[in-house]
Amino acid sequence: MFDLDGTLLDTAPDLAWALNQVRREEGLPELPFETIRPSVSHGSAAMIRTGFGTDETDPRFEPRRRRLLEIYAANLARETRPFPGMAELLEEMERRGIRWGVVTNKPVRFTEPLLDALGLLERAAAVVSGDSLPERKPHPAPILHACRTASAEPGRCLYVGDAERDIRAGSNAGVHTLVALFGYIAPDDNPATWGADGLAATPADIGAWIFA
Repeated sequence: MFDLDGTLLDTAPDLAWALNQVRREEGLPELPFETIRPSVSHGSAAMIRTGFGTDETDPRFEPRRRRLLEIYAANLARETRPFPGMAELLEEMERRGIRWGVVTNKPVRFTEPLLDALGLLERAAAVVSGDSLPERKPHPAPILHACRTASAEPGRCLYVGDAERDIRAGSNAGVHTLVALFGYIAPDDNPATWGADGLAATPADIGAWIFA
């Protein structure tokens, strides 16, 4: 099972573009992509905090967040693609009869259209979005729900993500965990301390772990 943003798909270009569109509408200059990238895995609120340097107490915070999501919804797959090597990993898993799925905190109104646009929705054995259940990661319920949907025992499953909450969710669900080091990890993050079973610098490293 894969997290979506920053693990299965490189969604940062489209999300960063949408955030800069909000800034442009307010007459502000664009932010550099590398400034925005680490916030992408942490949701729209984190992106607004990064983009405008304000928090939820600012009366403009929620309108900006809604506008960000409105722009993004209309531009889900402008540049978004699987990370290099990920398409080959999925194909090899399918060739070997290994099922895969997605567990993300991204709302279903973005998750499913995006996966569908990239031809991945019908290939996934399970897709659990951030609003599919009452609980979200780091709660283990979404991962356990994906296991049940795919008729898989948690102890025989692997969850790959690029945020500490992903590893906490996986550990709490009793699945094996890997950190996607190629994802949206901030310079001050320390994935080695998250308690994962392993670290993957590339999708090929995930394959080596799965196929060992």
